[in-house]
Amino acid sequence: MNDGSSDRTLQSLIEGFGLKSSNIIYRQALRTAAVNGFYSSPAEPRLIVVDKAHGGKADSLNVGINVSRAPYFCSVDADSVLEESALLRLMRPILEAPDLVQATGGIVRLVNGSAVSEGRLVNVNLPKDSLSLLQVVEYIRSFLFGRAGLSVLNSLLIISGTFSMFQKKTVLAAGGYKTSMVTEDMELVVRLHKHLRDKKQKYRINFVPDPICWTEAPKDLAMLKKQRRRWHLGLAASIFAYRSMLFNYRYGRIGLFALPYQLVVELLGPVIEIAGYFVVTASFVLGIVDRQFFILFLVMAVLINIFFSVAAVLLEEMSYRRYPKLKDTFTLLLYGVLENFGYRQLLSFWRTQAVLKFFLSSDRKWEVVRKRGFSKPAKETRQ
Repeated sequence: MNDGSSDRTLQSLIEGFGLKSSNIIYRQALRTAAVNGFYSSPAEPRLIVVDKAHGGKADSLNVGINVSRAPYFCSVDADSVLEESALLRLMRPILEAPDLVQATGGIVRLVNGSAVSEGRLVNVNLPKDSLSLLQVVEYIRSFLFGRAGLSVLNSLLIISGTFSMFQKKTVLAAGGYKTSMVTEDMELVVRLHKHLRDKKQKYRINFVPDPICWTEAPKDLAMLKKQRRRWHLGLAASIFAYRSMLFNYRYGRIGLFALPYQLVVELLGPVIEIAGYFVVTASFVLGIVDRQFFILFLVMAVLINIFFSVAAVLLEEMSYRRYPKLKDTFTLLLYGVLENFGYRQLLSFWRTQAVLKFFLSSDRKWEVVRKRGFSKPAKETRQ
């Protein structure tokens, strides 16, 4: 999908894959920006490149849905690398219950430090820089503990747009991706829950607990700040857009548990954490609480978070061992401890900024996160 790029993206695709201009049957089931033309590959007829006016990621995904002919479609970020059996593992829950499962997503890992050649992950290694290592631990914890548990309860509200599978007819019936949202992937999943609950249809949205996709993480604090503030702004927007579902028994565990969990724990949790540090510290300085209480508060706050990080790393190593070296395990355990001394608090501060921005400012523009590319880029495609 060439979304009105201003560089040589389209020309590079034409030259690299030997694309030819073609006419295909295109039905605009979802309203999108104008489509300028289609290109296909004589050597690989399944490959279709669409040249369209700029409309953003959500608009491009909607064009892709319009073009697709299969009953399911897969959303993949351009800066991601898939495991060889990724599609099979993502489709397995659907094949086991095709009338029940409407969408699936899996574990996303960070490709930083690993070797990538011709679009394939050839060697898994931990990154060398501390910022990327902290993010590796964070990803392991959030995917293994948060999403796996919510999936068991059929209360999953977030499927990473990095790599996810959806039943096409259900997404079309729900209206496709919403172009006005900062994080269109979460908003779509919440809307699917609402759409299917309103229809009183039995369904599941599944999480596949396998590392199936590898993506690039920001390598500097400026880009990381933009990414995390954008994600949290999108979380706030999605919850606010469907606030009528909150604590609404008509939506079952989604309204009574999943959305309240996202509101209190995920959205407001960082705000409460930052406020807690400030209030307790101020209380200690003003003599409201004694030294023993102050130290106990800090120790407990750190120890609880260390426990979850270390447990997630150990579970990852026992289950998947995608980082096979024993040295890697100790490195991850070390950073599972270190992330609680500054990194976690910094993320909470940025997320608090996003919450305040959502409620106090009308400027909710997409913050561009620039990536540096993989350590070993794919070679140019030859016919």
